[in-house]
Amino acid sequence: MPFREINSKMVEATLAPGQKLFSQRGAMLAYRGEVSFTPNIQGGQGGVASMMGRRVAGEATPLMTVEGSGTVMFGHGGHHIQVINLSGDTLYVEADRLLAFDGTLQQGTMFMGSQGGVMGMVRGQVTGQGLFTTTLKGHGAVAVMAHGGVIELPIAPGRDVHVDPQAYVAHHGDVRNKLSTAVGWRDMVGRGSGEAFQLELSGNGAVYVQASEEKL
Repeated sequence: MPFREINSKMVEATLAPGQKLFSQRGAMLAYRGEVSFTPNIQGGQGGVASMMGRRVAGEATPLMTVEGSGTVMFGHGGHHIQVINLSGDTLYVEADRLLAFDGTLQQGTMFMGSQGGVMGMVRGQVTGQGLFTTTLKGHGAVAVMAHGGVIELPIAPGRDVHVDPQAYVAHHGDVRNKLSTAVGWRDMVGRGSGEAFQLELSGNGAVYVQASEEKL
């Protein structure tokens, strides 16, 4: 169920009987056809375990289930929207950045400390993001929100990508991340405030970076 980009801040999804998607509550702008919207209490495709994991992690962004036959337009807060198509891999994204996603995707959570050890935990504290992050896995589309538009940067062996943690949006693929320090890096080339931290990503996949250090 692909999302069609209406403009940089609105997307449209086409629903057929038997299909469903999940969206952030309050993100529906308009719709045509016979479409129903119900609060999601099962934690998405990941079930109750996923729901409980998100609550423990503080990933409490409320979702709604969208079903029926018709077209639905989504947008939220005037944020820029990036559509990411998954082909069996896993997307790692903060819950509050999720606008809408295909109901066929399996949803879960991951403890960021397990990627990069202690530095992974520090990343959560420095960026203001949770120590847990939401995962979406399978074949389908995801619409994520960002400030100022998004660029996709490929990650390959020997071609690591260093990102200002405040500009990080999401990543997918077989990617490892760690937080490293570089004296003067943020003051000289980064635009955020605070100490000099870089988010270093390596492996195979891609990272999505927004054109701002502003949080949603």
